[in-house]
Amino acid sequence: MSPSPASADPLATPAGASERVGSIDALRGFDMFWIMGGDLLAKAVLAKAESIEGARSFSENLALQFDHEPWEGFRFYDLIYPLFLFLVGCVIPYSLSKVCDQPAQVYTRIIRRSLLLVFLGMVNNRLFQFQWDEMRWTGVLQRIGVCYGAAAVIWLHTRAKTQAVIFAAILLGYWAILAWIPAPGGVAGDLSIERNLGGYIDRNFLPGHIMREYYGFGDNEGILSTLPAVATALLGVLTGTWLRSAHSPIRKFGGMLLAGAICLPLGYGWGQLFPIIKNLWTSSYVLVAGGWSLLLLGAFYLVIDVWRIRRWAWPFVVIGLNAVTIYVASEFIKFEEISRFFFGGLMSLRADLAPAILYSGSLTAQWLFLWFLYRHKVFLRV
Repeated sequence: MSPSPASADPLATPAGASERVGSIDALRGFDMFWIMGGDLLAKAVLAKAESIEGARSFSENLALQFDHEPWEGFRFYDLIYPLFLFLVGCVIPYSLSKVCDQPAQVYTRIIRRSLLLVFLGMVNNRLFQFQWDEMRWTGVLQRIGVCYGAAAVIWLHTRAKTQAVIFAAILLGYWAILAWIPAPGGVAGDLSIERNLGGYIDRNFLPGHIMREYYGFGDNEGILSTLPAVATALLGVLTGTWLRSAHSPIRKFGGMLLAGAICLPLGYGWGQLFPIIKNLWTSSYVLVAGGWSLLLLGAFYLVIDVWRIRRWAWPFVVIGLNAVTIYVASEFIKFEEISRFFFGGLMSLRADLAPAILYSGSLTAQWLFLWFLYRHKVFLRV
């Protein structure tokens, strides 16, 4: 973590070829908000709303959107991780364009960032407990590190048209692998929880412990499914390249809108043959998540960078500029206990609202921590 010369208000910086795009930072913060506990707060509020006459069915159905689909299907919370990975890809053309003509420096940056993300992921998985056989070696940050490195190298050595071809080839190739190659003792095309090829590879070749909460028969950030995750980052790279182009802001917005409108029906349609499964990161899942990511970024870009309506987004920018920091810090700083310390009395008085009060306090404590770092211009650059 090091001081950064970032401006006090990055949203006030006009978007340019080598400058930050405020909508990307804001959307990253919006995405991270749900990981920080926004999902828990939403479910607590909806649980309270179930007691309102006529609202029970609606609240129950809406609450489902803040949990992952157990296997096949797509909910709002299944968008959170691929959206973050998509945004990691978006930033690559901005962050590397300044040094792309200096091979030693650009590769040093790519390798350093990739390894740092993997290392932080291992720290999150209790690396320093030294229980190697019981540790989960894969994880969210590890996959981001690998996908960032792969997408960055592809961007460095190819043009956008070639990147689009590689994106399509990954999706088609991954579909072919799962459709035509059976797990030993199984049948080709079996995408069940117990017998899919990715799970077999993880059980037999992935070191460490496969956690039951990560579907048990394989890891949801496993070996084989990392391949299509690279495609998610690569879609972000293509989007970042589009945003850096000389086209007008309205045309950039229209391009993202059109791309999202193409990806969504393709993804849902392909899902009829190649199911949408987050744990396997199926190609149809890449397209559906990518479509929604494009539409969301397009909406944020229109409001923040085109219409310049920005004040509402500042709390999200504070989160977005240190998203990895809070992800790692939340494993070591007990923000819920801090909330309980300050709001325990209020929670005891209003037991019916206790969960909502607890998660509101936790979110507030996390945001104030990030605001302190923001005020002192301290950012974890990865």
